[in-house]
Amino acid sequence: MTTQETIKKTGDFIKNSATIKIFSIGLLIMILLIPTSMITSMMRERESRRDSVVQEINQKWGNSQIVTGPFFTIPYKSFYKDEKDKIKFNMHYLHILPENLNISGKLYPQIRYRSIYEAVLYNAQIQVNGNFTIPVLSQSNIDVENVLWEKAIFSIGITDMRGIQDNIKIVFNQDNYKANPGLKTTDIVSSGVHCYIPLLETKDTNSFSFQLNLNGSEVIQFVPLGETTSLKLKSNWPSPSFNGAYLPTNREVSDKGFSADWNVLHLNRNFPQLWIGNQYKVSDTSFGLKLLITADIYQKSIRISKYAIMFIVFTFSAFFLSEIINKKRVHPIQYILIGLAVILFYVLLLSISEHLNFDIAYILSAFAITTTITAYSKGIIKNNHFTLTVCGVLIILYSYLYIVLQLEDFALIMGSIGLFVVLTTIMYITRKIDWYSLDKDQI
Repeated sequence: MTTQETIKKTGDFIKNSATIKIFSIGLLIMILLIPTSMITSMMRERESRRDSVVQEINQKWGNSQIVTGPFFTIPYKSFYKDEKDKIKFNMHYLHILPENLNISGKLYPQIRYRSIYEAVLYNAQIQVNGNFTIPVLSQSNIDVENVLWEKAIFSIGITDMRGIQDNIKIVFNQDNYKANPGLKTTDIVSSGVHCYIPLLETKDTNSFSFQLNLNGSEVIQFVPLGETTSLKLKSNWPSPSFNGAYLPTNREVSDKGFSADWNVLHLNRNFPQLWIGNQYKVSDTSFGLKLLITADIYQKSIRISKYAIMFIVFTFSAFFLSEIINKKRVHPIQYILIGLAVILFYVLLLSISEHLNFDIAYILSAFAITTTITAYSKGIIKNNHFTLTVCGVLIILYSYLYIVLQLEDFALIMGSIGLFVVLTTIMYITRKIDWYSLDKDQI
């Protein structure tokens, strides 16, 4: 045998060997991971663009709101002698929390659009009432005579002041006060409103009430400053997500809206009813809810894109088995085109779902790709039985993926069962194939 004939035979073996073909298909799959990752990156970029547009809408209406309070901030003096033996004093602030804090409110949500993006906003009508008990300071290091009760500050923490729609009128012991912007200190919260309300040390119980007309977006939360805190919220929004440090003790959710009740004791949190300065941070105990937009197409698209490699592998496996069974070779370029068609499904899904319902976008995209690959397989294999097999495989894959997408909590178990079934099926179909003889006979 001449050298030229040996080279030709070696080349034919490499070109037709089933083992080398499998490795080459694996290499093609690795190459296709590059455009797959690019598409996933594009999805995240579109999601980031959506988030920036929504944030812009929220800033003009009112961002997520956290209502803290009310609480009293009472200044007091601590005296000391300086280096020249002169008596001077420092000003400190004592913070007192309410004994009972009762909050009830109703949310009026609405959806605002900008271009193809939507943001969920709300107006909250909130009623707050409760009472304060003047603490006994004899067991503290504070000299009662140095406490400036007449300069006590009634404060309410509000995250985004732009959301305030009406003047806040505070009724305290049947006297009316008007809230002013800003806080005397930022020991507890960084923004809010306040008013000066003189306190009488001899008066044990002091009642208060006020209303808030507040705009916000997506999230509303409250901080349980009361020794006992109760919160009742209602809305016609059908998809709330209760979050924060505490879940509702009672809740009802339906297509017509929701209602929820919270009850929090001071024993459930990690700060006392009074302290000095900024010893404690209360923001970690906030609780409330988020108004969800259930059709988040970007999260769904990113979840689906994680199955791209599985689709490519299964589709390539179908064509490789066709090579084995029909003795009809498929060129690597044809594998690449088929893989790109599979990947194109995710681009079509994202682009169409930005304008149409996600389910409709999914059906249209799956139909387009299934039709394209089926027609292409008919052209390159020229076998009706195999063409129907490819069509059936794609229909099963896309149907299965849609079911997994709907069963979010069971996605892992459904995915593992599906892979097991597919692997078992492939093993059954190929159980009688002599892979060593394929390399000898050459496919």
